[in-house]
Formats: sequence, C-alpha cells, structure tokens
Amino acid sequence: MQNISTIILDMYGVIIEESKGKFVPYTYTHFDASEHDRIRKLFREEQLFTRAGNGEISSDTFLSLLGYEDPQYHMKNYLDNYLTLDDGFIPFAEALYRKYDFVLLSNDVSEWSAHLTGHYGLNRYFKEKIVSGDVKCRKPDKRIFALTLDKIGRTAAECVFVDNSVINLEAAAALGMNPVLFNRDGEAYTGEIVNSFEELAQRFR
Repeated sequence: MQNISTIILDMYGVIIEESKGKFVPYTYTHFDASEHDRIRKLFREEQLFTRAGNGEISSDTFLSLLGYEDPQYHMKNYLDNYLTLDDGFIPFAEALYRKYDFVLLSNDVSEWSAHLTGHYGLNRYFKEKIVSGDVKCRKPDKRIFALTLDKIGRTAAECVFVDNSVINLEAAAALGMNPVLFNRDGEAYTGEIVNSFEELAQRFR
C-alpha cells in the first residue's frame, strides 16, 4: 500500500478472537445464582466494566467490587485461559512489523491489556500501545484517534486502521484513516473487508 507507514490494530475481535470477551459469563459462572442479580446491577446499572475500561477504577478494585476475593488470580486466570490469540497474528506481525509501524488501539482495562500483550509476547511488535484505560477515553470517540495520531507522529492518511466494529471504523475514516473491517462478527460494511490475517497481509504486499 503506497504511502502507508503504520498499521493500527484493535485487540478484541482482531488479535484476540473473542470480540466481546467472555468475562461477563465467566463471572456469572463463578458466583452462585443467588448473586446474579447483584452482579447484573453492577454490570448494567453501575457500568462497572465500562468504568474499569475507562481508567476510572483499577482492575483490582473492579474485581473486588464484583466480589472476587483474589483479583490478581482471576484477572490472570480469565485472560490466560478464556481468550484465544488468533493464530494468524504472529505470522502476520513477523512478516510486516519491520516494514510498518504497528500500533495497538484497544478499549480495555489498563492492567488487562498489559497482561495480554506480555502473556502472548506481543510487545515486541508494537511501537505504541494506546489503551482506553490509560488515556481515559475509548473508541469510537474521535479523541482517541486524534490522540493516537499525535502520539505516533503520523498523518491519518499514512495509517491503516483494522477493527471488527463498523462504528469504530467510521470514526477513524472521518479523520482520514484507511479503515479495514476484520470480519469477525459478520457486520455489514461497504468498505474494505478481510476475513483473516492472511487476507490482511495481502493488502501490504
């Protein structure tokens, strides 16, 4: 792709196969059914997960408020054992990260993102990691895209943005980025679509 210097990648639904994660069902399974109304209120009414992902509370506080007695254990147990790294990502990254700057742009709890990239050995590929929990705003807010461009020192036109959410792609495109839908969830989209990292790699060769 001519004039492209940077590949900006989403985590959940792109690098990690689970687009919505599995933490909510993980939590319901962990606690007795008598606790489910309390947990539902924390997730839906008090937006506890969203607050953690926005950097308003730490992972330990988030998990403790849910009722987990060992927050560190459950963070690691969930992230290590209930999510799936797309097996096409490492070959894709190895083939291209020396030629293009790789940037992670993820809506996530700060500590969770740091653990995931460390657990899977991904840090070596990313020139920058922009995580909602760190910067206190999240996709599709255009501020996080503008912040990303400022952080990496690139123009929007130099960046390809890969996400599994159409609304996120539309926000990035409004700033001039080159959007690509990673078609994990079968969303309708009129722009460029790929179904795997193998297909995505073809766009850069």
